[in-house]
Amino acid sequence: MNRCTNAFFGGLLAFVAAAPFSLPVAAQQADEVKPNVRQFPKEAKRSELVILVPPTVTVDGKEDRMSPGVRIRDANNNLVLSGTLAGQKLPIRYTRDNIGLVHQVWVLNPEEARQKMPGEDGGGILSNIRSMFDTTPPTDDGNTPYNQLPSYRQQ
Repeated sequence: MNRCTNAFFGGLLAFVAAAPFSLPVAAQQADEVKPNVRQFPKEAKRSELVILVPPTVTVDGKEDRMSPGVRIRDANNNLVLSGTLAGQKLPIRYTRDNIGLVHQVWVLNPEEARQKMPGEDGGGILSNIRSMFDTTPPTDDGNTPYNQLPSYRQQ
């Protein structure tokens, strides 16, 4: 029972004949690959991480702990175990869980490390807007004359 038809072999022959012409195009596209810049959540903070003895870590020089379900992604966005990164000083973005433990960690590649997130520039329009809504209460050092004290509205 010969089930192969000439139409199958004709289609296969056309595919094999066209394959060498598509290879140079794929090779050109591979040369233009740039490092992937990932999108991080808004609440992700930038920091420097050193994993001591898991689950103990230091975040910006302060000792901290990782959550039991911590997810660590390396610069290529692959999941890695915390033990493989022990003792290394890594630039990261991270988020915390509901009880304050480090829960998600992204190790930054060089392109992401150069990139700044909104609000990290230390100036500009965002800092001006923040200063307009500064809610720190006025303070008195004890030496302020009475006529220069802040006044509060009585209701």
